[in-house]
Amino acid sequence: MKRKFNIDSDISKAETLPSSFYKDLKIFEELKTKIFLKSWQWIGDTELVPKKNYVYPLTVLNKYLSEPVIISRTDDNDIICLTNVCTHRGNIMVLEPGVMKKLVCTYHGRRFDNEGNFEYMPEFKDAKNFPRPCDNLHNFPLRKWGELLFIGFNPVFDFNKVINKMSERVGFLPLEKFRFDQSLSKDFKIDSHWALYCDNYLEGFHIPFVHKGLNEILDYQNYKTEVYEYCNLQIGYGEDDSNIFDLPKDHIDYGKNIAAYYYWIFPNMMFNFYPWGLSINIVQPISNDLTKVSFRSYVFDKSKLNQGAGSDLQKVEEEDAERAIFLIQSMLQDAGVDVNTGKVDLGVLQGKPRSEVSKMQLFMDILKSLEGDNKVAVEERAFVQELEKTEKFSEEEARNYIRRMLREASIYESKPGHYNRV
Repeated sequence: MKRKFNIDSDISKAETLPSSFYKDLKIFEELKTKIFLKSWQWIGDTELVPKKNYVYPLTVLNKYLSEPVIISRTDDNDIICLTNVCTHRGNIMVLEPGVMKKLVCTYHGRRFDNEGNFEYMPEFKDAKNFPRPCDNLHNFPLRKWGELLFIGFNPVFDFNKVINKMSERVGFLPLEKFRFDQSLSKDFKIDSHWALYCDNYLEGFHIPFVHKGLNEILDYQNYKTEVYEYCNLQIGYGEDDSNIFDLPKDHIDYGKNIAAYYYWIFPNMMFNFYPWGLSINIVQPISNDLTKVSFRSYVFDKSKLNQGAGSDLQKVEEEDAERAIFLIQSMLQDAGVDVNTGKVDLGVLQGKPRSEVSKMQLFMDILKSLEGDNKVAVEERAFVQELEKTEKFSEEEARNYIRRMLREASIYESKPGHYNRV
């Protein structure tokens, strides 16, 4: 990638990525090799290959990477991942799942065992330097966590480290007993860049505004984020001790009202654990402004469904897919223009142009100074006069700003005609 995007590791200084990251078609294509081919992807669970010598063909990130692979359960009961492309002329090997002790290409008859090792090729008995290791089907790295399967094409990090990090919090759950529930699973297509969906997931600030129902269940003031290497965790605390995890005594969060663990794994996977089980979100790029989001649910305690933070998931998913993402995408399509100055301003991509942020900061600073250490209620007329003195506000603008900040819950009317910061 010719252009570098730098994010300050200090969150108090970090800024949103520039709009070019989300809008440039060349960058969208380069992300295939720079990010996706170097990471891991969830592909399903062990039920794809329920018995020995069973093979299952699938295409990973169809319409983006579009990588055809075969999941194979060998004679030794090992589950492996092979390329589904014949090493002779690139024909697709397996078209349908089923029991196959041998993999035979339907184009020229080249044959492999179900571990991908070359066995036979018609009319090649006189070929020199044949066969060679490159005539075997390529074997991709595969990791198993509980019954879940993950593959990497050319991964730059060890997925076991991610599994170990998640297991610190959710390892007490009986992952081997989780069962796929088709009725709780569906796909959405959203008119947005794939990374915008991830951006939205990774910040919890929108929860009180976009997810009203979820916000009533979670204790937003204690919402917590922990950042690790190649993954992070958002912890949702319940308002009370109902519909929370029954944590073992040696658990790091024992005694806390944990309603949900939300894990994001770089670059496009979410694993949301609830007392009833797991909801997986896979974000699949299709084009620069079209994304498919697949929701797959695994249940181990049906009695806890439709309760707490894990209830009404479809509503939360639709709110994320339709409302929050639409708002962000709309901003990007305006090319980051500050309506106050008419100039391109990357601060717009954070929700407000810098000129507006600066004005809001001035507003709050003046209110803070008028409150003093004792946080006295500030009379509106005195407040308006101080704002006017800055020459950044007219009297009308100052009064409108007060009304606006009331609506946004940045300030409150502590008594009639008097205000304080929230």
